[in-house]
Amino acid sequence: MGYENDNRGSYRSYGGGDRNRFGRDDRNSGYGNNNNNYGNNDNSNGFRGNRGSFSREDRELGSGLQKQNWDMAQLPKFEKNFYKEDPAVTNRTDSEIQQFRQDNEMTIEGHDIPRPITTFKEAGFPDYVLKEVLAEGFEKPTGIQCQGWPMALSGRDMVGIAATGSGKTLSYCLPAIVHINAQPLLKPGDGPIVLVLAPTRELAVQIQKECSKFGKTSRIRNTCVYGGVPRGQQIRDLARGVEICIATPGRLLDMLESGKTNLRRVTYLVLDEADRMLDMGFEPQIRKIVDQIRPDRQTLMWSATWPKSVQGLVRDYLNDYIQVNIGSLELSASHNIKQIVDVVTDFEKRDKIAKYVETEMKDENSKIIIFASTKRNCDELTSYLRSEGWPALAIHGDKEQRERDWVLQEFRSGKSPIMVATDVAARGIDVKGVTCVINFDMPTNIEDYVHRIGRTGRAGATGTAITLFTRSNDNQAHDLIVILREANQEVSPELQALDKKQFRGGNGGRGGRGGRWGGRGGRGGNRGGNRGFGGGNRSGSNNAPLGSRRF
Repeated sequence: MGYENDNRGSYRSYGGGDRNRFGRDDRNSGYGNNNNNYGNNDNSNGFRGNRGSFSREDRELGSGLQKQNWDMAQLPKFEKNFYKEDPAVTNRTDSEIQQFRQDNEMTIEGHDIPRPITTFKEAGFPDYVLKEVLAEGFEKPTGIQCQGWPMALSGRDMVGIAATGSGKTLSYCLPAIVHINAQPLLKPGDGPIVLVLAPTRELAVQIQKECSKFGKTSRIRNTCVYGGVPRGQQIRDLARGVEICIATPGRLLDMLESGKTNLRRVTYLVLDEADRMLDMGFEPQIRKIVDQIRPDRQTLMWSATWPKSVQGLVRDYLNDYIQVNIGSLELSASHNIKQIVDVVTDFEKRDKIAKYVETEMKDENSKIIIFASTKRNCDELTSYLRSEGWPALAIHGDKEQRERDWVLQEFRSGKSPIMVATDVAARGIDVKGVTCVINFDMPTNIEDYVHRIGRTGRAGATGTAITLFTRSNDNQAHDLIVILREANQEVSPELQALDKKQFRGGNGGRGGRGGRWGGRGGRGGNRGGNRGFGGGNRSGSNNAPLGSRRF
């Protein structure tokens, strides 16, 4: 292959090599020179010189960064087109390509778009990358990978739209490894070559695991930069030099402003779950970050939906981009998920959740994610379920990162097969074997509903999604019915009756029996369980006593 690097030798700690094939001397590339003038910025040290007047907390995050004025003539050249079409792909007729795209519900936009591949071998990855892929036991690429890999390897700016659980992470991770192996070596003071922006800590950590797994043969270093934990280790990783930085926007801006890293070397930029980042209000931070990156970079944007906010970001920061959509651009849920919408009163929800959990947990292999709208509801529901004997654990933004990681590990392993979460777990968290998602609280918008239930029914598996729907949610009844009908799901008469722009009448139900957070109490037996991670540092509801264990 034209981009394969057989010379990542032993003289550098992460497996570097001779780059003479690209016609330049790595040691005189112009990168890593702290005195360079190709990105002019009079305030190159962020706001460190201005700290005396007010604290960082008093400033808007990123306000100390100035937009770079790039001198394109002075920017070092870099390689970004590595795609060479496999003869098997070339020999396919146009009708065969069209049929393949139709079978995979694939639509494309743009000009000169590479043909899709159908096997891992046709992607043309170097042997050291292909070996790692095959070792994972994947049978064939997913739809987004079949078209996304040729597009990403071609060096073009691109947009990939596909449902959650469709393999988007590998769609940009593997081309990123190829991209790094073709670039000049890092020098002291250099920032990363690949930057991946993600909306949440959990998704960032998950992306890092994939990058570590598939980049180990190339000895590519990475770090994960996110808030909620001390900065020390992240700063040390950046100081040693990493080829890949996976980051949440806020913590990355903090690192940039304090001069702990820079983005002068970034030539491969990924915005993952772009729609979620914009939903969470990260657009100003994203724009400040992207303004620090050279404009001739390759930019890849991945999203599960295609709202106008994402389209605006694409128009501003992607050049002559190409796009692939898997499935309809209209919001829809996976047809592998059985959706149940139970119209209830607020007072009935606790009894309902107990019954649904009891039914689902009859299967010893069950894993259930329960979504609550607030951190308080999340903790109260967890305490209630634990008092009823169910081994539930809570995860939300007020939990320390160490505890959040532990909760995810307990859930993944099946030791605690019930996880109660806010929307922090709704996007990007890939836990295999989730059999059921329960919406204790209906989310505030239908997009979050689709992403929540997308935690089950992944990678061809089937799953169940249960939603407790109240009259206070009636403004979403119409959109929910559209999602249900598109997926050929049953719409109850009770839900149909709420499909009105405005609902008037009644006092909202019978009232019910009031709260039951105390439960029935324990009946003896095992109240202990696993007491925590490294010394019992669980907080709040995760420390609630476990009643007579039912599982």
